[in-house]
Amino acid sequence: MDLKTLARNLHPLERKVVPFLKATNDFNDLVGKTGMQEVEVMRALQWLSNRDILKIHEQEKDSLTLGKNGLLYKEKGLPERRFLKNISEKPIPLSELARKASLDPAEVNICLGTLKGKAAINIKKEKELMISIAENGKKLAAKETLEERFLKKPFPIDITTLKAEEKFAFDSLKKRKDILMLKKLKIKTIELTARGKELTKIKIDSKNTLDKLTPSILKTGSWKKKTFREYDVTINVPKVYGGKRHFVNQSVDYIRKIWLELGFTEMTGNMIQTSFWDLDSLFVPQDHPARQMQDTFYIKDPKQGKLPPIWKKIKDVHENGADTGSKGWGGKWSEEIAKENLLRTHTTVLSAQTLAKIKESDLPAKFFSVGKVFRNEALDYKHLFEFYQVEGIVVDPDADFTNLKGYLKEFFTKMGFLDVRIRPAHFPYTEPSAEVEVLHPIHKEWVELGGAGIFRPELTKPLIGKEIPVLAWGLGMGRTISEYWKIKDIRELYKNDLKQMREMKYWMK
Repeated sequence: MDLKTLARNLHPLERKVVPFLKATNDFNDLVGKTGMQEVEVMRALQWLSNRDILKIHEQEKDSLTLGKNGLLYKEKGLPERRFLKNISEKPIPLSELARKASLDPAEVNICLGTLKGKAAINIKKEKELMISIAENGKKLAAKETLEERFLKKPFPIDITTLKAEEKFAFDSLKKRKDILMLKKLKIKTIELTARGKELTKIKIDSKNTLDKLTPSILKTGSWKKKTFREYDVTINVPKVYGGKRHFVNQSVDYIRKIWLELGFTEMTGNMIQTSFWDLDSLFVPQDHPARQMQDTFYIKDPKQGKLPPIWKKIKDVHENGADTGSKGWGGKWSEEIAKENLLRTHTTVLSAQTLAKIKESDLPAKFFSVGKVFRNEALDYKHLFEFYQVEGIVVDPDADFTNLKGYLKEFFTKMGFLDVRIRPAHFPYTEPSAEVEVLHPIHKEWVELGGAGIFRPELTKPLIGKEIPVLAWGLGMGRTISEYWKIKDIRELYKNDLKQMREMKYWMK
């Protein structure tokens, strides 16, 4: 676009600023010269920057501003000036002098110290201090001090620009309370581009250019003598980002939708659970390493919770196997350990609580959950201490391992993984147990994404009351969804980088 056309489509704020760009490159000076508000000048400069007329530079510098007392003394004068004005060669009581000069006790003390140090006053002690002016005081009273001249300067002041005399005045005043304040100031300067320098040579007519039509302009017909502002619809403008859900929350919703469409009912529950529900009910022995502090977040207050009525059944299963055909873990089962509160280490705790409530008339039944769990893990590119787990159970007298494989393959296919395989594994509360692996679409390597199996009788019999097949799985959601966004470090899922969230593509529909 040629400059004459550009001049015709300048915004009214730009029109006010452009004529002053030749005279100054300082932002604050530009605000003063244009008589505009800072926000208006800044907006105009940003628009001109988008048009390649100028560049805005920002630099942080130490600057001096006036404090509460500095503002007061700039208006009324320093206390020592008022002090000198009210004394003569005839001694005057200090209390009377303070009243006449309108000085508070702190200011009186400053005046005495400052003026005595400059040999400007004579002090005589009688019933109270008597003050009279000395020869040096007469000289000081007749001329402006360096400190007074310094306070008259326009603030804020770039401290690096102080001259020798100003540095002396600064050192003197900074020792006194609330006169000067040192702050970090962002200095904005404007640099005209070659295109901008040419634009400033063109006469910009603001008075005879219309930006909008009003009823009065139409009624009077004054628009006939005016020039209409043109609009540049091709100019770059800041991109507007609409609100959207965090991409992790999008995937949670999508996963929830998969299981609901497969006829599952969602399980929900508290993040704080007792060890009984989180571990004991799942037939995890009380001396299992996972119970230690290095794997589990225990709650300090309240330290313990209550045990449900079925606790004795769980106790018997742990100690001797009860009527499950198992020998249990042996040893003595501790109620105190089972009562300990913790942050749930898996959502399987919800499966245990669901099984404890289920009735035979409800069968067959299918349940799922997508919820946060907590492990005392060292944080690295593939481990988090807080993450989502996808949980599922199918309670059905006719269910078998083939059904389990079918549910898992269906889920991962809908998650975008076409190659899924099930491998033998070991978990404390399932038998048989399996690990679910998917083929990485790029690296062509098998990646483990979760565990699955059929709950052991030691788990199902005390909870349900009879031995019924329960298919179960617990899948780590973080690794499952990372490939979709090409995330190699799992920590990136939760770093809340605004740029990342704006640019991240939507989860598959």
